[in-house]
This record gives sequence, structure tokens and C-alpha cells, in this order.
Amino acid sequence: MVPTVEWKNGAVRLLDQSKLPGSIEFLDCRDYQTVADAIRTLKVRGAPAIGVTAAMGVALGAEKIDASDYPTFSRAVLKICDELAATRPTAVNLFWAIERMRQKLESLRDYPIPFIKNALIDESQVILEEDIALCKTMGRHGAELIHDGETVLTHCNAGSLATAGYGTALGVIRAAWEQGKKINVIADETRPVLQGSRLTAWELMQDKIPVTLITDNMAGSLMRQGRIHLCVVGADRIAANGDVANKIGTYSVAVLARAHNIPFYVAAPYSTIDLKTKSGDEIPIEQRNALEVTTIHGSHPVAPKDVAVYNPAFDVTPAELITGIITERGVFKPDELAAQFRS
Repeated sequence: MVPTVEWKNGAVRLLDQSKLPGSIEFLDCRDYQTVADAIRTLKVRGAPAIGVTAAMGVALGAEKIDASDYPTFSRAVLKICDELAATRPTAVNLFWAIERMRQKLESLRDYPIPFIKNALIDESQVILEEDIALCKTMGRHGAELIHDGETVLTHCNAGSLATAGYGTALGVIRAAWEQGKKINVIADETRPVLQGSRLTAWELMQDKIPVTLITDNMAGSLMRQGRIHLCVVGADRIAANGDVANKIGTYSVAVLARAHNIPFYVAAPYSTIDLKTKSGDEIPIEQRNALEVTTIHGSHPVAPKDVAVYNPAFDVTPAELITGIITERGVFKPDELAAQFRS
């Protein structure tokens, strides 16, 4: 897979996911404002990928600050952190990565400014490399849940495109395929932005993993026919009680899976687990532009002009509907998660 995000020639280079699958284009962000806009406009998306991109955005912004003393430099970096944190409210990886960059900044207050700038760049690279390693470990744990010949349903995109590389839910699927299991994948289209059809189907086809695209309202029918054996999705935030916020429509898939006695798994790294949030009721849900619903790609109308629109980007799946949460430390019941990641 082409890199989702990387530091290249002094810029944050992003694979522009708004252009997929029609064309593979890259966006070279040379200031943190461009990074912020790319996050806000879904040029980069997926909770882990957003976190890595935000960390690089902090480093990029810090590099361009003209200050010779730590207090002035620190105030400017913290302002950048605040602006990047304001881009999207739901995915906790964004705030986790920015907080990690803040802590790195604070730990270097006695060092020269040029040294701090380089250290912040290095820290963003460590975050990227850790994400790839975590996803591969997570994939190995999750692959044990998929048996040869089974068909897996996934919703939205939780693959290489949503992370620094390899993927969370698709990392589990990818690992099972690499183990030689002859599996099939059903990808929900994921309205309204179509991450399933534009991104997941494209990504799996690049790896030659068998994938069939369906519309979001077909999943229940296939489950009733016995054509889906388990579901694996990603997450944007997991509360302390095991409730999971993920792309809108995930809750519906979980309800259908429970009705048909199909296992429903969530795959996510520790940076997605928010133990400060007690339950899904406390997770802020991003509301997005009505044009995402009333048009295709903002230009082809599919609804009457000026119709009222409700467009939450995410929903919350209660812990009781989740069979297990796949992490880099293993697979746990939702109510076991807090104890496993408390330290």
C-alpha cells in the first residue's frame, strides 16, 4: 500500500483520500494550517491516521516558529496544538497524539530550541512507527478469530488508509489472509461519504483479498441467509465501560449481528481507548455538512434542495452488543478493557 501519511522533504505528505478510488494523488502540507484543513475535510481520515497526522502537524508547525526562548516557543506550539485539536471532536486518537506531543515539549524545556524542534519531528515518527507495529500485533490476535472459508463483514474503512499502515479491522482480515485462510470480505458502502465502497473495496482489491461490495441496507438480508460469519469493525473512541463510537451505521450492524447470533468484534489500539470517558453517552458526536447527504461528492444532487438533513458522522454501539475488542494486548470482553489498560 502507498503510505497514508509520511514526513517527506520537510512536509507532511498525505495520500488524498478524497480522490480515491479515481486517482492516487498526494497532498504536501508545508504548514500546520494545511494539515488541519486536511483532517477537517477528510483528505486524511481514520482515528489512528488522524492521530499520526496531527502529531506531524504539531512538529511541522513547531519547525517554523521563530523564537529563541522556551516560553515564547512553547506558547506558540501549544496554540498549534489547540488549533489541530479543534478539527474533529470524536476520534480520541487525535487528542492522544497531541497530548503526547505536548508532553514531549514540556520534557525538553531545558534544551535549545533547534534541538526541541528536531525532537518533536522524531516523536511524530515514533508515533507513526508504533502505530504500524501495534496494528500488526493486533492483526495476529484477531486473525485467530477468523476460520478458513469464512466471510467477514466490515463497515467503513479501518485499513491501511485509516492508520499509519496495515490497519485495525482490515489488519485482522489482512493477517488472516496472510496466514493462508481462504476468506471473503463483505464491505458495506458506508453512506454518506462511501468509505466502504471508495476505500475499503479499493484497498482489499490492491491486496487481492476477495471482497464484495454491498449497500448498507443489505447486511441483514445476507446475515439471515447465513452468508456472513462474523463482523469486524474499527473504532474512533472506546469508553471505559466498553461502549464504542465508530462510523455511523456501526450500531445497526451490531444490532443485526446480535439478532442473527453472529460475533461482532471491534479492533482498536490503546490510543483509541478513553478511560476518562465513562460511557458512550459522554462521547461527543461530530455533526457534518448536509451536502454529504444531499449530494455525491458535493456536486451531484440526490435530494431536494433545502431539505432538512441530520448528518452525524458516528454512532455509539453499546458494550453488550460487542463480542470482543481486539487490541495489541489480546482480545477482551468490553467490561475487561478498563482493567487491562488502566496502567
